[in-house]
Amino acid sequence: MGTTLTRGELLHLALMSSENRAAHALGRTYPGGLATFVSLMNAKAKMLGMNDTSYVEPTGLSSRNQSSAQDLATLVNAAHGDPMLRELSTSTGYQVAVGSRTLQYNNTNRLVKNPEWDIGLQKTGYISEAGQCLVMQTKIAGRKLIMVFLDSAGKLSRLGDAERVRRWVESNPVTDHKVNISASAKQVNG
Repeated sequence: MGTTLTRGELLHLALMSSENRAAHALGRTYPGGLATFVSLMNAKAKMLGMNDTSYVEPTGLSSRNQSSAQDLATLVNAAHGDPMLRELSTSTGYQVAVGSRTLQYNNTNRLVKNPEWDIGLQKTGYISEAGQCLVMQTKIAGRKLIMVFLDSAGKLSRLGDAERVRRWVESNPVTDHKVNISASAKQVNG
């Protein structure tokens, strides 16, 4: 017999700990099924102006899911407007009762535990075609920033890259113009 979790628990696990089975279950059990869920994902992307984005499934494990750094920044900005998404994606850990056992899940982004970081929303990801990825909204030195790291060299390098950008922002005074730092324009998994 399988485990039964609420949609809220599944969403929490998918956003916080990149639990792909939870993301798939959310899509599979959506009214109308997986095809309807993915169709709505694509409709939302188009509504947000994410013209370089196309989804084929909800886990992010298919290399046929495509997006761009700009589109991912657009998605982070929109998602940051939802208090529930902010809370679930930045929670440090979550326990789920499975039968007589309790399973502990932890956030895949250890920066959320660091008191020096003010992270409003985050999501990590990995597939071999896209490499190690991280998107997040954060506040550094009074500036609200959206960071998108694609195809980082290793699991820890995406966090190191975020730390380096943070130090750069802290060491450069605020100006009246926007600064866009683009580490990669490669289209990758969303």
